[in-house]
Amino acid sequence: MIDTAMLMAAGLGKRMRPLTATRPKPLVKVAGKPLMDHALDRLAAGGIRKVVVNVHYLADTVEAHLQAHCNGVMQVAISDERKKLLETGGGLIHAKEQLGDAPFFCVNSDNLWVDGPQETFGMMRRIWDPDRMDALLLLVPLARATCHTGLGDFHMAADGRLTRRKTAHVAPFVFTGVQIMSPGLLVDPPSEVFSTNIFWNRAIEAGRLYGVSHQGLWFDVGTPQAIPVVESMIAHG
Repeated sequence: MIDTAMLMAAGLGKRMRPLTATRPKPLVKVAGKPLMDHALDRLAAGGIRKVVVNVHYLADTVEAHLQAHCNGVMQVAISDERKKLLETGGGLIHAKEQLGDAPFFCVNSDNLWVDGPQETFGMMRRIWDPDRMDALLLLVPLARATCHTGLGDFHMAADGRLTRRKTAHVAPFVFTGVQIMSPGLLVDPPSEVFSTNIFWNRAIEAGRLYGVSHQGLWFDVGTPQAIPVVESMIAHG
């Protein structure tokens, strides 16, 4: 049972301006509640008992919200990045001791998705195989990545193994911001501030980066313009 998660909540939310001028992006409301609450509610429903949350921008506001929302629901630990924003990879290294020595989920706090036929975290637990995998990424087909404007991130083989999109090409799958990671990946940081892409590249080289396709809905809520589109889709099922 993987029951620990890292919730990424330290970013500046620049693409979401002007809404993030006075509030952190995870607390921007979509479909009636803050983005962070969508993720937290999914985590709680998926059996997560401890969540480690990194904070930087308007950190006090995020902490106060967590205390109010998660009181008695999940154990919350704060990974404090007030002094320096460490990006995703650096943030994981900073939170390593709090995450423990077992595999864990890592989820972006601005994630918003609707489960398909299976509950997402349970499905990923069933597929996770530590003997073959260093990370298991939840992907969504590019054609179903609502409000996403990129060219895709990964190609996925029949056995789930992932490779990168080549420059100036299109890839059929987009990373949703949800993954399972082995703590064994969190070693040898190249610097204090770096991206999770470094860990993924190492896993690809070792043939140990895998993916699974999300069968439900997923929304890229990256800009203010995306919010009414997403809310309309949710309201109409």
